[in-house]
Amino acid sequence: MTQTAIPFLFMRGGTSRGPYLNRADLPDDLETLAQVLIAMVGSGHPLNIDGVGGGNAVTTKVAMLSRSDDDWADIDYFFAQVSVEDRTVDFKPTCGNILSGVGPAAIEMGLIKAQNGETKLNIHAVNTRARVAATVQTPNGAVSYDGDAKIDGVPGTSAPVALQFMDTIGGATGAFLPTGNLIDTFNGVDVTCMDVAMPMVIAKADAFGLTGYESAETLNDNKDFFAAMEAVRIQAGEAMGMQNVAKSVTPKFGLLAPAKDGGTIATRYFMPWKAHPTMAVTGAQCLASCVLTPGTVAEGMAARSNDRPATITLEHASGQINVLVDYDVTADGIDLRSAGLVRTARLLARGEVMIPKSVLIR
Repeated sequence: MTQTAIPFLFMRGGTSRGPYLNRADLPDDLETLAQVLIAMVGSGHPLNIDGVGGGNAVTTKVAMLSRSDDDWADIDYFFAQVSVEDRTVDFKPTCGNILSGVGPAAIEMGLIKAQNGETKLNIHAVNTRARVAATVQTPNGAVSYDGDAKIDGVPGTSAPVALQFMDTIGGATGAFLPTGNLIDTFNGVDVTCMDVAMPMVIAKADAFGLTGYESAETLNDNKDFFAAMEAVRIQAGEAMGMQNVAKSVTPKFGLLAPAKDGGTIATRYFMPWKAHPTMAVTGAQCLASCVLTPGTVAEGMAARSNDRPATITLEHASGQINVLVDYDVTADGIDLRSAGLVRTARLLARGEVMIPKSVLIR
């Protein structure tokens, strides 16, 4: 055989998509692993024409699963963000949308046994050390993808996957506020640098001359904005202790504006070099935390809920997403206990993905 075959599931998780793999089928060392994933996705071409990617950062994500040695967790979830065109792989972040498919994929792979009715499993997000409790619908002991749950950004309905995120503070930087400040100013732009589920730099849309209601396509065409945003992001990343982030997908960037369609606040999320067509699950948690924390750039833009837990509805480029946040306000900001979201997932295909022997020989 002139190529190496690797078993895989091809799944949509939330509003993202990509291959789900058994970690045991992949190289241990990250350099070789990165080359395998680049070949698998087809990074290096705007359409990923020579791989299973889709020409957009939400379709060049990879989930790698294994049984966990953690006393709490059932499954270890190792995530990789493969670039569309640059032939690079970032193992630092995680992805909550792809995580939506981890429970179903683990059952489909035989890594965990399904229960009759619904299956609860605990997931350890290896990249950020977060803990996530997932509930998957498994009538008759098999994963169901049919249901009435609908998420904006995905056509139709499917079975719900309930996610409860814990231990999400400081996963990348070690601190809720990595700079120690509620507001920092870079290049004349006020931002809040926050690390909850995903390290982010958050600003008001009008600081860049934007309304915050622009479509993802309109934002992607605004090269001046991206240049200004990237300059702020790089400075903020250094201030957050993340060193030179020019070639890293973290920290991500977010914009805020007053709500327009009945939500709590309007948001736009960046990956960071393109606007997200919807909203990242991890980013949603960070943005919701920013809204709930007094003194951030979100101050005065949304009515702060006194409910415990509080439902924060983020308006995004394709609709809305709800985040149920269990928290308390402290002198140091907020004490975030957990954040709950409902997503959906669907198995699209299963089989073997082929890797050229020039990349992987067995």
